[in-house]
Amino acid sequence: MQKLWVYVDDLVGKGLDFFTIGKFLCYAGASLLILSMPIAILISSIMTFGNLGENFQLVAVKSSGVSLLRFMRPLIWFSLVLCGITFLFANYVIPYANLEFRTLYFDIGHKQPTLDFKPGSFYTQIPGYSIKVGRKDKDGKTLYNVVIFESFNSLQDNCIIAERATVTSSEKNMLEFTMYNGTRYEEQGSTTDTSTDFTQLAFKQYKKRFDLSSLQMMNTSDSLFKNDAKMFTLHQLNRAIDSSQNMKDSIETRTFKSMDNYIKYFDPPDSVWQKAIVQSVKPGKLSDHIPDSIKRTIFSSALGTAYSLKGELQFSNAEISSLSDNLRDSDIEWQRKFALSFSCLILFFIGAPLGSIIQKGGFGLPLVFAIIFFLAFHLLNVFGEQFAKNGTLSVFTGMWLSVICLTPVGAFLTYKAMNDSQLFNKEFYLRPFKKLRAAILNR
Repeated sequence: MQKLWVYVDDLVGKGLDFFTIGKFLCYAGASLLILSMPIAILISSIMTFGNLGENFQLVAVKSSGVSLLRFMRPLIWFSLVLCGITFLFANYVIPYANLEFRTLYFDIGHKQPTLDFKPGSFYTQIPGYSIKVGRKDKDGKTLYNVVIFESFNSLQDNCIIAERATVTSSEKNMLEFTMYNGTRYEEQGSTTDTSTDFTQLAFKQYKKRFDLSSLQMMNTSDSLFKNDAKMFTLHQLNRAIDSSQNMKDSIETRTFKSMDNYIKYFDPPDSVWQKAIVQSVKPGKLSDHIPDSIKRTIFSSALGTAYSLKGELQFSNAEISSLSDNLRDSDIEWQRKFALSFSCLILFFIGAPLGSIIQKGGFGLPLVFAIIFFLAFHLLNVFGEQFAKNGTLSVFTGMWLSVICLTPVGAFLTYKAMNDSQLFNKEFYLRPFKKLRAAILNR
């Protein structure tokens, strides 16, 4: 529903069939499945261990000498399997879905709205024409008081006015207007001659055909968007990262060589410099030691060299900046595939001990805690990705920010659950106040 409302303006009025809309929503929602796996593991683990604790089954397990961590071992292995499935889905299915979604969205965005003549309004979606109708029958094929403006010629607009017209589809992507009792007005001229020829043609029946190919759905090749990092698998990302890094290094090497051509210098020993300074340099500015006859030439040459060097550096900087952005985007997608997969295990180690501590099953309290932790996980993911994109944090730190922050939480909850902590027992927190109250009353 989120994807549907985001793109609803691009879907409405295009006359899309249910199959196309279904494909659009499937491709758009595929990326959301990566988020659904962590929250599914979180909710299910809280509910499962909450039910076990509520029914005193965890007490029976612990009383038999089995620790909580050992009891969780089969589910830990199962969570690892889910992590692997999530990684495979993110590595192979998501790039394909993103590519198909981008291609389909491009075709939908360039598709014109469906043919719908509204009485009293101009219809301008057919290139080169503006069509206005006074009213139309319920069948939608008979129109009255039809006005058609032709705007192929930038100098003059031709016009057709008819009392009545019937609309039929003659061929594929062709629409035929059969107009009755009207007049065609045509004006002809040229840019070299100010005079024009005006022609007025009255007719009892006149047929006009319109090409509707622009209203049809395009079939763009997906190769148009295949160079985006979001469409790459792990192997393709590795190649893209290596390629971008090699191009960046070659541009930097080329820039240093170019600077050597603009700024020629040699590096003599320090003793040579000191001797030259003592013998030749006199007090005053450098320009005072340049003869007037060549001063203007030297300054012009130096200024030209500075401008050339500045242009070379600006061009190289733009190339390096673009490659750095591509390199960062590829690295972000590379880290995302592993970070989101590993987060499934982290959320399991939050949900399982949390359920055993609160000892409540069902969709009540467990769902509240699951939403809180998932919101924290999702916000950390969003903030971390933004920080990685703008360079505030390194790509690794930004993309693994949620895992880095929630791992200590999972370890803490697991430790508390293994030691039968009363972390969420309100009586544990009220007990000191009751003792204090009793002490005050005894006085």
